[in-house]
Amino acid sequence: QLVESGGGLVQPGASLRLSCVASGSIFSTFAPNTMAWYRQVPGKQRELVAYITSTKTTNYVDSVKGRFTISRDNSRKTIWLHMNSLKPEDTAVYYCNTWEGPRDPLYDWGQGTLVTVSS
Repeated sequence: QLVESGGGLVQPGASLRLSCVASGSIFSTFAPNTMAWYRQVPGKQRELVAYITSTKTTNYVDSVKGRFTISRDNSRKTIWLHMNSLKPEDTAVYYCNTWEGPRDPLYDWGQGTLVTVSS
């Protein structure tokens, strides 16, 4: 099970930190997987935001480069997404899961956490 938290309503330019904790059967397989944050706006496809490999190499979509930072702690089975300089276009439900390239993520999707950026 993946549980995301940390979302909220913030003004443009603000910061948020999202957390994703793995539990249950995922707990034992978390460490070697590349983990990622995704986001979805209603009516649109879910999109990749950033991923972090087991060796902590990171990659970001262009729209968040320089503003978002993904990190992980394998001992705590947790990943984070530090979001700075938030923009209204960052408004979405944010999810975590594995990153498998063109294939589907490994785990069931959690409930996500809603981030709303509005003045």
